[in-house]
Amino acid sequence: MDPDSVEGVRASGGDGPGDAIGPDGRVPHGSSDDPDLLDFSANTNPRVPPDAAETYQKAFEAARSYPADDYPAFREAAAAFVDCDPAQVIPTAGGLEAIRLAIQTTVRAGDSVLVPYPSFGEYAREVRLQGGTPEFVPYDELLTADPVGHALAIVCNPNNPTGETADPAALRAFADDCLDAGTTLLVDEAFLGFTDEQSLAGREGVIVARSLTKLFGLPGIRMGYAVGTGAAGDRLTTARRAWSMSAAAAAVGTHCYGQAAFVAETKARVADERARMRERLGDRFDVFPSDAPFLLLSVSEADESVDDILASAREAGIALRDARTFCGLDSHIRVAVRAPEENDRLLDALDV
Repeated sequence: MDPDSVEGVRASGGDGPGDAIGPDGRVPHGSSDDPDLLDFSANTNPRVPPDAAETYQKAFEAARSYPADDYPAFREAAAAFVDCDPAQVIPTAGGLEAIRLAIQTTVRAGDSVLVPYPSFGEYAREVRLQGGTPEFVPYDELLTADPVGHALAIVCNPNNPTGETADPAALRAFADDCLDAGTTLLVDEAFLGFTDEQSLAGREGVIVARSLTKLFGLPGIRMGYAVGTGAAGDRLTTARRAWSMSAAAAAVGTHCYGQAAFVAETKARVADERARMRERLGDRFDVFPSDAPFLLLSVSEADESVDDILASAREAGIALRDARTFCGLDSHIRVAVRAPEENDRLLDALDV
């Protein structure tokens, strides 16, 4: 399969995208809670900003009272990071809550939504929870799709699990098309902080969902936000739960967004390690190009099975992401880009 094109994904995906839903009705995600496993299944930074723990501990006293519901310090910090007006920032308990809030306030029963595949499985689930219908489009064709007649279009940038960022000019042109069609555009920028690309935050007709989970390596604190303007921003503000972010999350998030040196070091390390890993992994797998802190590997089932690779890695104390749970993928594994010494352990375990 050619990893530089989605054609191979389509060829491996059967008749069309299915439901990436587990037997309990929930979307499978990466991450392992086994302390004895080195977790390459979740795409979070293995390092955290300096003084993050101290900031969290200092927030304990503030947590004994309800937080100020306008979150001024966090909104200022987030707005500075993505270059928008602080009033447009809607704090949430993680990026997924921002996605749900955007879909809840936009999609009604019977509405059609443009959803990319293979991509984050929660999009389709959230659309269906609102009574909407996902119209699946290959992720690399979504920016040329006609938004007319759809309540919402969703773009994951960079796309998860393939890793590519959208062409900036094409993305902005599509945002204009959506605005002209009266279609809200939701851009999930969970991994955009690892790149040098500009956020679409503050653009008319666009809702941006952001998470601090991935870039700052603190998924359990649940820090995120949406950014919206005009009527969409008003809907988000009205529908947001009171005290939608904990005092500790607001304090740590504000602190993290002030760590410019940490962000620069993270971006440089991920870029270097991703290139090194892609070259080594390419000796055994077809590896998709990526701008994100992860790589998608295509497994040649004629030579080896995904199950065997997952099992052998686990025997070596490493958890990998079974990417067959993504719509359109049936012989793929996703691996995170972690610290150099951890990446060496993965490469050795995979015998590359």
